[in-house]
Amino acid sequence: MSEAMTPPPGFEAVPTGLGFTDNLQPLFRRVDGQWPEFGLVVSEPHLNMMGVCHGAALMCLADISAASGINTAAGKTAGSPTINLAVDFIAAGKRGEWLQSSIDHVSLRRRFGFCAGVIEGPGGLVARFNGTFYLPDHKGVWKGPVRDAGGVLGVEPEGSS
Repeated sequence: MSEAMTPPPGFEAVPTGLGFTDNLQPLFRRVDGQWPEFGLVVSEPHLNMMGVCHGAALMCLADISAASGINTAAGKTAGSPTINLAVDFIAAGKRGEWLQSSIDHVSLRRRFGFCAGVIEGPGGLVARFNGTFYLPDHKGVWKGPVRDAGGVLGVEPEGSS
Protein backbone atom coordinates (compact mmCIF):
# COMPACT_ATOMS: atom_id res chain seq x y z
CA MET A 1 0.00 0.00 0.00
CA SER A 2 1.30 3.41 -0.80
CA GLU A 3 2.49 5.57 2.08
CA ALA A 4 -0.08 8.26 1.25
CA MET A 5 -3.08 5.92 1.21
CA THR A 6 -4.53 4.68 4.46
CA PRO A 7 -7.83 2.85 4.88
CA PRO A 8 -10.86 4.81 6.08
CA PRO A 9 -11.56 4.83 9.83
CA GLY A 10 -12.55 1.51 11.36
CA PHE A 11 -10.81 -0.71 8.81
CA GLU A 12 -8.22 -3.19 10.13
CA ALA A 13 -5.83 -5.46 8.29
CA VAL A 14 -7.12 -8.96 7.50
CA PRO A 15 -4.59 -11.53 8.71
CA THR A 16 -2.52 -13.43 6.18
CA GLY A 17 -2.40 -17.21 5.94
CA LEU A 18 -6.02 -17.57 4.80
CA GLY A 19 -5.30 -19.31 1.51
CA PHE A 20 -6.30 -17.64 -1.75
CA THR A 21 -7.50 -14.57 0.14
CA ASP A 22 -3.84 -13.62 0.53
CA ASN A 23 -3.83 -12.65 -3.17
CA LEU A 24 -5.68 -9.47 -2.22
CA GLN A 25 -3.22 -8.42 0.49
CA PRO A 26 -3.01 -5.94 1.91
CA LEU A 27 -6.73 -6.47 2.50
CA PHE A 28 -8.76 -4.61 5.13
CA ARG A 29 -12.13 -5.14 6.81
CA ARG A 30 -14.52 -3.14 8.92
CA VAL A 31 -17.13 -4.86 11.05
CA ASP A 32 -19.11 -2.10 12.70
CA GLY A 33 -22.37 -2.10 10.78
CA GLN A 34 -24.93 -4.72 9.83
CA TRP A 35 -22.57 -6.37 7.32
CA PRO A 36 -18.78 -6.59 7.11
CA GLU A 37 -17.06 -4.34 4.56
CA PHE A 38 -13.77 -5.07 2.84
CA GLY A 39 -11.35 -2.78 1.05
CA LEU A 40 -7.98 -2.59 -0.62
CA VAL A 41 -5.72 -0.12 -2.33
CA VAL A 42 -5.22 -1.17 -5.95
CA SER A 43 -1.53 -2.02 -6.19
CA GLU A 44 0.81 -3.87 -8.53
CA PRO A 45 -0.34 -7.45 -7.72
CA HIS A 46 -3.97 -6.47 -8.46
CA LEU A 47 -3.32 -4.98 -11.91
CA ASN A 48 -4.00 -6.47 -15.33
CA MET A 49 -1.95 -5.79 -18.48
CA MET A 50 -3.88 -2.55 -19.03
CA GLY A 51 -2.76 -1.19 -15.67
CA VAL A 52 -6.18 -1.30 -13.97
CA CYS A 53 -7.56 -3.62 -11.30
CA HIS A 54 -7.94 -7.11 -12.78
CA GLY A 55 -11.47 -8.52 -12.91
CA ALA A 56 -10.29 -11.58 -11.01
CA ALA A 57 -9.20 -9.38 -8.09
CA LEU A 58 -12.62 -7.69 -8.12
CA MET A 59 -14.36 -11.08 -8.24
CA CYS A 60 -12.28 -12.32 -5.33
CA LEU A 61 -13.17 -9.23 -3.31
CA ALA A 62 -16.86 -9.73 -4.19
CA ASP A 63 -16.74 -13.42 -3.23
CA ILE A 64 -15.10 -12.75 0.14
CA SER A 65 -17.55 -9.93 0.86
CA ALA A 66 -20.65 -11.88 -0.10
CA ALA A 67 -19.65 -15.07 1.75
CA SER A 68 -18.81 -13.00 4.83
CA GLY A 69 -22.23 -11.33 4.62
CA ILE A 70 -23.89 -14.75 4.46
CA ASN A 71 -21.86 -16.04 7.42
CA THR A 72 -22.66 -12.92 9.44
CA ALA A 73 -26.40 -13.25 8.73
CA ALA A 74 -26.32 -16.97 9.55
CA GLY A 75 -24.36 -16.32 12.76
CA LYS A 76 -21.75 -18.91 11.86
CA THR A 77 -18.06 -19.09 11.26
CA ALA A 78 -17.90 -22.25 9.12
CA GLY A 79 -17.16 -21.73 5.45
CA SER A 80 -20.01 -21.20 3.01
CA PRO A 81 -18.95 -22.54 -0.40
CA THR A 82 -19.83 -20.41 -3.41
CA ILE A 83 -22.47 -21.96 -5.67
CA ASN A 84 -22.73 -19.02 -8.06
CA LEU A 85 -21.19 -15.56 -8.26
CA ALA A 86 -22.14 -12.95 -10.86
CA VAL A 87 -20.18 -9.73 -11.20
CA ASP A 88 -21.00 -6.79 -13.45
CA PHE A 89 -17.93 -4.65 -14.12
CA ILE A 90 -19.03 -1.02 -14.35
CA ALA A 91 -15.81 1.03 -14.22
CA ALA A 92 -12.08 0.53 -13.77
CA GLY A 93 -10.36 0.53 -10.40
CA LYS A 94 -7.11 2.42 -10.96
CA ARG A 95 -3.70 2.02 -9.35
CA GLY A 96 -3.56 3.70 -5.96
CA GLU A 97 -7.35 3.93 -5.53
CA TRP A 98 -9.18 2.66 -2.46
CA LEU A 99 -11.84 0.11 -3.49
CA GLN A 100 -14.43 -0.88 -0.92
CA SER A 101 -17.13 -3.54 -0.94
CA SER A 102 -20.46 -3.25 0.80
CA ILE A 103 -23.46 -5.55 1.09
CA ASP A 104 -26.92 -4.38 0.03
CA HIS A 105 -28.98 -7.48 0.72
CA VAL A 106 -28.73 -10.92 2.32
CA SER A 107 -31.43 -13.58 2.27
CA LEU A 108 -31.11 -16.97 4.00
CA ARG A 109 -32.96 -20.16 3.21
CA ARG A 110 -32.59 -23.59 4.79
CA ARG A 111 -29.40 -24.59 2.94
CA PHE A 112 -28.60 -21.54 0.79
CA GLY A 113 -27.77 -17.90 1.30
CA PHE A 114 -28.16 -15.16 -1.29
CA CYS A 115 -26.21 -11.92 -1.20
CA ALA A 116 -25.97 -8.77 -3.32
CA GLY A 117 -23.57 -5.87 -3.01
CA VAL A 118 -21.29 -3.38 -4.70
CA ILE A 119 -17.63 -2.40 -4.97
CA GLU A 120 -17.05 1.33 -5.08
CA GLY A 121 -14.04 3.55 -5.67
CA PRO A 122 -13.42 7.30 -5.54
CA GLY A 123 -15.29 7.77 -8.83
CA GLY A 124 -18.32 5.75 -7.75
CA LEU A 125 -19.52 2.29 -8.71
CA VAL A 126 -16.80 -0.10 -9.96
CA ALA A 127 -18.74 -3.38 -9.84
CA ARG A 128 -21.93 -4.92 -8.55
CA PHE A 129 -22.26 -8.54 -7.53
CA ASN A 130 -24.68 -11.19 -6.37
CA GLY A 131 -24.01 -14.70 -5.23
CA THR A 132 -25.50 -17.93 -3.96
CA PHE A 133 -23.75 -19.79 -1.16
CA TYR A 134 -24.24 -23.22 0.35
CA LEU A 135 -24.93 -23.35 4.09
CA PRO A 136 -23.60 -26.72 5.27
CA ASP A 137 -25.10 -28.37 8.33
CA HIS A 138 -21.63 -29.04 9.76
CA LYS A 139 -18.67 -26.97 10.97
CA GLY A 140 -17.00 -26.95 7.56
CA VAL A 141 -14.11 -28.69 5.90
CA TRP A 142 -11.25 -26.31 6.69
CA LYS A 143 -8.12 -28.46 7.08
CA GLY A 144 -5.56 -25.78 7.95
CA PRO A 145 -4.63 -24.43 11.35
CA VAL A 146 -7.29 -22.47 13.20
CA ARG A 147 -6.57 -18.73 12.98
CA ASP A 148 -8.32 -15.76 14.49
CA ALA A 149 -9.97 -14.01 11.57
CA GLY A 150 -12.73 -12.68 13.76
CA GLY A 151 -15.02 -15.28 12.23
CA VAL A 152 -15.60 -12.94 9.31
CA LEU A 153 -13.78 -15.07 6.75
CA GLY A 154 -15.28 -18.37 7.88
CA VAL A 155 -12.42 -19.33 10.19
CA GLU A 156 -13.19 -19.88 13.83
CA PRO A 157 -11.25 -17.85 16.39
CA GLU A 158 -8.84 -19.76 18.63
CA GLY A 159 -10.53 -21.77 21.37
CA SER A 160 -14.07 -21.47 19.98
CA SER A 161 -14.55 -25.11 18.94
